[in-house]
Amino acid sequence: MTPGLSPFPDDVSSRIVVALGGNAITRQDEEGTVAQDYANLRVSLEKVVGLVERGHQVVLTHGNAPQVGNQMLRVELARGKAPDLPLDVVVADLQGGLGYMIERVLRNHLLRKGLEVPVCALLSQVEVDPHDPALEKPTKFVGPAYAKEEARVLMDERGWRMAEDRGRGWRRVVPSPEPLKIVESGLIRKLVDWGALVIVTGGGGIPVARTAGGDLEGVEAVIDKDRAAAVLARDVAATDLFILTGVEQVYLGYGTPRQKGLRYLSVAEARKHLAAGEFPPGSMGPKIEAACRFLEENGGERALITDLFTLDEALAGKTGTWITR
Repeated sequence: MTPGLSPFPDDVSSRIVVALGGNAITRQDEEGTVAQDYANLRVSLEKVVGLVERGHQVVLTHGNAPQVGNQMLRVELARGKAPDLPLDVVVADLQGGLGYMIERVLRNHLLRKGLEVPVCALLSQVEVDPHDPALEKPTKFVGPAYAKEEARVLMDERGWRMAEDRGRGWRRVVPSPEPLKIVESGLIRKLVDWGALVIVTGGGGIPVARTAGGDLEGVEAVIDKDRAAAVLARDVAATDLFILTGVEQVYLGYGTPRQKGLRYLSVAEARKHLAAGEFPPGSMGPKIEAACRFLEENGGERALITDLFTLDEALAGKTGTWITR
């Protein structure tokens, strides 16, 4: 592909699943107050509305890592004074709260631009396999950091699994199972086909699993939001998956003297670099995996990984990483 030429056809309407990273809501150096989050969303969601202005249909999902940490801290501070909240309920609470905030900001932006697009935030459960081996191997850091001695007490008293989050302290780790399907997928598809801008699977979705009798039960886990976004893109028959994160593009040798940005990747090239360990499992790895699955298994045409704030430049082929079949 010619450098500087985007594979994204701006003159053709596309159905795009946009996966917003946590920096779209809470910045790394911020406390994460509601006022700060609203200020960030007003800036972040202008990019989403820009896609609508170009004639594309958008389905929106988002991360919630900073907000989960704050919510779990509230639970800890209220221990003994209010009932504990299981992790699936924490995710559900945040889906509702953040969904409301995102919807309100989107509606205001669309109204000012004279765009009549229905918007709704929908609580969404994501089903996982109750026998997924990942449930026995917690890897996802959640909640506040503790000193090593405090962590030992918490592991003994509450049965938590904890690990050292380098540079921060000891934190709780929970499983991150594979998302299989979205429970409300049929309803989501109907809303999208009707023309709604739907906000769903926030934070990777509320993790649930089926019992032997077929009932749904909550799971103490966190689903990777990018992997869930690939499932969402499949369910709504999206042509494109935009994973908007904190870096302009995908790099080989990230953070080393040999760092090199990648503008375009085939699925085969992406898989090769992933197998070689170029994309760590705790950062870029799940994003590359989600993009590849979207293209290989879910009928997608293009995936884009870029910084939210350089989206326009990425659409013009000036930055970002495009992954295609």
